Amino acid sequence: MVILTLNCGSSSVKYQVYDWDNKDILATGIVERVTQSGSSITHKPRGKADYAAEHECPTHTVAIELILNTLVNAEYGVIRDMSVIKAVGHRMVHGGATFARSCLIDAKFLETFRDLTDLAPLHNPANLMGVEAAMAVLPSVPHCAIMDTAWHQTMPASSYSYALPKEWEEKYAVRRYGFHGTSFLYNAKRAAVLLGKDPFKTNLIIAHIGNGSSINAVKNGCSYDTSMGMTPLEGLVMGTRSGDIDPGIIFHMMRKAGLSAFDVEKKLNKESGVLGITGKWADRRDIEQAAEKGDKIAILAQELESYRIKKYIGAYYAALGHVDALIFTAGVGEMGPVTRKLATSGLEELGIVIDQKKNELGKCRNAELDISAPGSKVKIFVIPTDEELVMTEDAFALMKGSYDVHTNYTYAFQSKDYVNKARAEGLEKDLVKKPYLADLIAKLP
Repeated sequence: MVILTLNCGSSSVKYQVYDWDNKDILATGIVERVTQSGSSITHKPRGKADYAAEHECPTHTVAIELILNTLVNAEYGVIRDMSVIKAVGHRMVHGGATFARSCLIDAKFLETFRDLTDLAPLHNPANLMGVEAAMAVLPSVPHCAIMDTAWHQTMPASSYSYALPKEWEEKYAVRRYGFHGTSFLYNAKRAAVLLGKDPFKTNLIIAHIGNGSSINAVKNGCSYDTSMGMTPLEGLVMGTRSGDIDPGIIFHMMRKAGLSAFDVEKKLNKESGVLGITGKWADRRDIEQAAEKGDKIAILAQELESYRIKKYIGAYYAALGHVDALIFTAGVGEMGPVTRKLATSGLEELGIVIDQKKNELGKCRNAELDISAPGSKVKIFVIPTDEELVMTEDAFALMKGSYDVHTNYTYAFQSKDYVNKARAEGLEKDLVKKPYLADLIAKLP
């Protein structure tokens, strides 16, 4: 039995193929530049050579057809035919307050989700295009919506409400929703396993740091507060997004520079963050290389981004009162020791003490690492996130009728015995090249 998961952006479709019976990833891949010229697919099958090819994809339907044809190809495919795909899970960015859980997609769902477009005009339309395209190509299997915002529906009103006219929330749905929900869910459950604690007696601060970044305060196993707001623009300094700013800046620039609302939205989403600071780099690897050579603007970008993370860690520590672990995850969180070092520097009085040597060496996508210093009251973990696995498990459970919200449901990865086979194989190769990683791997209690 195979579960296919799709993550459709405005110009890309990411996918994963999962063998449920053997609990194994068969393939991952991405189609890029969808609806644009020069589109292409990159396909990574287990046990076979990677495959890449250019293929014009003027629509998402063509892109998904390309994915399915690739999956059944005799040379680089991973399934015999479409009949083995029993469910499709779709990442849906913004479910508003309407969707507090994953759900099956039907005509009523599509109508309701379409009404939420205004909440995420950059993301929801692309999600819808992907769903409709996949349903057209695979009409006979259940399609499931996995909401990026659902995890945060446990936040209290004191966390999700803004100090704005009440009618704005009542009439226009203006409130904090938060994002990266599947990543936070996975990390919260895995951290509880690493701590040997009941997940619902665990307090965590989880920093999902990538091109898009957010941080989550988890109280007794549930989302209590998060840095992203009504949209993914609020909060941390990101690759191209500004994060927190004085809203008066918007009106100042509209008056002074004659910018329209559309212009400002584009500037804040696409031309700000570390890209805005440096003027040329959004990729933290480029910034790190430049900073090592003494580039002052690159150093400033690192300091600004990390300082914002540090402020949120402190704020969420105060909000939670007690913290069991601080977790770094996603691309920069997993592979960015400089960001982790700067973000935790000076937090020793809070009991957050990083082991600088372990932190420097702790770059691995295939293992959960403990980079805490001896005696640190708060554990510091680096956990490779797995949003696709959450999507896969939700889709399977919805198909079988056994799904429930995470407070009433136990995921397979909550077991001490859980093993990600692909990562386990990858770790064996990593240890050959980097044997010191063995000393960093988090020990199960």
